[in-house]
Amino acid sequence: MTTLANPTAARDHARAMAGTVVDAMPVLPPVADDLPDGVSADALLWEETIAPGGYATRRLPRGARLRLIDLKGDACASLLIFNAEMPTERLNVADTVKVQWNAYLGAGKLLLSDMGRVLMSFLEDGAETHDTFCGTSNPASNAAKYGTGTNSGPTPSGRDRFLLGVAKHGLQRRDVHPCVNLFKGTRIESDGTIVPQIGPFEPGRRLVLRAEMDVIVVIANCPHILDPRDQWTVTPLRATAWRGPVTPAADPIRNATPEGLRAFENVEDYFRR
Repeated sequence: MTTLANPTAARDHARAMAGTVVDAMPVLPPVADDLPDGVSADALLWEETIAPGGYATRRLPRGARLRLIDLKGDACASLLIFNAEMPTERLNVADTVKVQWNAYLGAGKLLLSDMGRVLMSFLEDGAETHDTFCGTSNPASNAAKYGTGTNSGPTPSGRDRFLLGVAKHGLQRRDVHPCVNLFKGTRIESDGTIVPQIGPFEPGRRLVLRAEMDVIVVIANCPHILDPRDQWTVTPLRATAWRGPVTPAADPIRNATPEGLRAFENVEDYFRR
């Protein structure tokens, strides 16, 4: 056993760990053996497996693609998005819902900012179970359900993981805004009842988002706040990002609706400045 009382042994032990690979970790430099056709390894920006209860964050350039894979069928990717150049502009879930006249996310849908711009769009969606209503868990909700909700305990909350993620970019508690939950869904019944779609689901479901601006993404992988199970349960999530072209004028998602087109035009106006 190494201790700080023997720093030379501690150093040697630490150096001996070089090359160790665990189930959940970033890959540096990023390497992925399953990139889409036509995407070169040189375009790869990010490759990471996010542990159960873990979090991850990256700054992605405009045009980048972000693929998320629910590796074992029980991940919950709670997502925050910021304008990387001006983080006071961030995902607005209420506007995302009302501007598109639809609360259910999926292929072709947009994630809108509080400035009327598109931050990211859904290129592909093999999950179709997402949530724009509930937000993420917090220390109090986890303490009530699991007995503890501390950030350093066995059942951390999504909100506390977000706090760690935003801090990497100089942001703080006030910057943790309402999120969307990916891979865990909700449906609204005619009487207004929220019905969770928790799974577990088939392993390997995936989606691809396209960055329409330079963005900061923060992902927390913690159980959905409406998960009915007594045990804190979540499985690993894989994130892969690569460079891609900026959305062209003829893009079908850009032109799908008048409201969406206006949000894309707002982005284009922003980048003309």
